[in-house]
Amino acid sequence: MTLIQSVRQNWFSNIRGDLLAGIVVALALIPEAIAFSIIAGVDPKVGLYASFCMAVVIAFTGGRPGMISAATGAMALLMVTLVRDHGLEYLLAATILCGLLQIVAGYIKLGSLMRFVSRSVVTGFVNALAILIFMAQLPELTNVTWHVYAMTAAGLFIIYLFPYVPKIGKLIPSPLVCIVVLTVLAVYLGLDIRNVGNMGELPDTLPVFLLPQIPLNLETLMIILPYSIALAVVGLLESMMTATIVDDLTDSPSDKNRECKGQGISNVVVGFFGGMASCAMIGQSIINIKSGGRTRLSSLAAGVFLLVMVVFLGDYLTLIPMAALVAVMIMVSIGTFSWDSLRNLKKHPLSTNIVMITTVVVVVATHNLAYGVFVGVLLAAMFFANKMGHYLHIGSDIDEAGSMRTYQVVGQVFFSSSDKFISAFDFKEALDKVVIDLSRAHFWDITAVAALDKVVIKFRREGTEVEILGMNEASATIVDRFGVHDKPDAVEKLMGH
Repeated sequence: MTLIQSVRQNWFSNIRGDLLAGIVVALALIPEAIAFSIIAGVDPKVGLYASFCMAVVIAFTGGRPGMISAATGAMALLMVTLVRDHGLEYLLAATILCGLLQIVAGYIKLGSLMRFVSRSVVTGFVNALAILIFMAQLPELTNVTWHVYAMTAAGLFIIYLFPYVPKIGKLIPSPLVCIVVLTVLAVYLGLDIRNVGNMGELPDTLPVFLLPQIPLNLETLMIILPYSIALAVVGLLESMMTATIVDDLTDSPSDKNRECKGQGISNVVVGFFGGMASCAMIGQSIINIKSGGRTRLSSLAAGVFLLVMVVFLGDYLTLIPMAALVAVMIMVSIGTFSWDSLRNLKKHPLSTNIVMITTVVVVVATHNLAYGVFVGVLLAAMFFANKMGHYLHIGSDIDEAGSMRTYQVVGQVFFSSSDKFISAFDFKEALDKVVIDLSRAHFWDITAVAALDKVVIKFRREGTEVEILGMNEASATIVDRFGVHDKPDAVEKLMGH
């Protein structure tokens, strides 16, 4: 593919859809960025500048076209103590260091680790995020007048029914129609309900380049490094998971390692322009895809529209009722949740269901996506190891003279199956020779090698000759390196002579 073809495909193959989706995403980003700034304990402009810079820079540097990155709640929660104890300048420095760590992660190809995250963990992550998105809307729906419920219901009515309107239903994203109609309605009727203006003061100037005003010494590094590592890990984890989901939604691949570098470069820029550390947003990414956004232009448009709206059209933006944005986010949570996972609970294995449900419970309970994914991956690995441990069969037959027994080992020998491997041999049987046929077995780790050593040495201790046959090259390599049964000095030391 030539450079011109690549640019056309990645930027200009879906102009109308991307621009319209960018407007919807920009509108949805505003209350989120303000809310996450409040969570982190910083001025709303910090979240808004971060969202603008992140969306614009990632459009050029990221590896997943159509994915939206901006200020997120998961990242904001990690900043609270840093801002409280040391102030905004240290947060900006931590954001820059977070970006540098993410760039390093991209170059050492940590994005490739996503292949170790099972489908059940991704499903649990998605379902938990859908629940968190819905729960985040509840404060806007408690202790309010009936007008708010009526507006929210009307918003959902527009979102789900407008696409069926002939001719224009498919041309204009229904969330955009919802926001415009409810804003006009609220202003016309003079409804006294919460709007974007009640969330916090919007900035009226463009972001400017600045250096964090902190002492450049080891003490400062020790303060910000733990936060930067946590931000880098959570940011990459959420971005990689979101990229996987957008891959599925668009049925197209993405470059995870480039996305790691792109997130890093973007966060470095964000830090220098007065923003807080950011990452991919699953909710806004789904809004973008469902509104017709597909290419890098949609992310760029979202960032540019966000800045233009906030700085130049702030007076109009403040009029948008929160009920309209709540309706959009409820649509996102409904669309995000994997309803098939509930229908498949009876079909899928119990272990798969446990991993998925545990991931959901941990994420929702802690509000930390990293904890949930870590626990899910750990559980999935344990279930896999347990299952693989059962795929080991050891049969045997004895010669006519009754002096030589041949053991045939079939399957995988590793830490989970090593005890089963040892228990399959009868060390008290009176034999002159034992043959262990490993032509259909594989030894994976030092636990397996230690098990083979134990079997051979036990037989020799009983005065039985042992012969090992058919070991494949990979198994022979690890056995030769770590095994002791064929090293006389080591055996004698092990047996205590």
